[in-house]
Amino acid sequence: MAVARINRESLDSLLRGEIKENVTVVLKFYSNNCHLCHSLKSYYEDISKKDEYKDLYFFAYNIDDYPEIESKMKFKGVPTIFVIHANIGNRAPKISLLPEPEKPSDKTWYKSSDICKFLNKEAL
Repeated sequence: MAVARINRESLDSLLRGEIKENVTVVLKFYSNNCHLCHSLKSYYEDISKKDEYKDLYFFAYNIDDYPEIESKMKFKGVPTIFVIHANIGNRAPKISLLPEPEKPSDKTWYKSSDICKFLNKEAL
């Protein structure tokens, strides 16, 4: 599935548990001024197209649109990736944060293998 940009209204709805179906979302936070984020973009898009992840929804959110999201979701810096299991109705979603890599890439911060390992554990 292709990566779509999510807006603040949709993000807030997802985080409040207002989604009308059971879905699993992979959400990458980025910033326009982050060279790591821009370098990671094509890797994230490639991962979103893998057959094993065809049932996941891949989104990207620009924190420049809502800088307070970092403190709200308790992360620091970008790129940052979460898996969010939304539930039907007004129930809190289950949210998992991809841990900081032990050996970050100088180009992309996360390696594709870091992201895939996280998705295999938390999203499938």
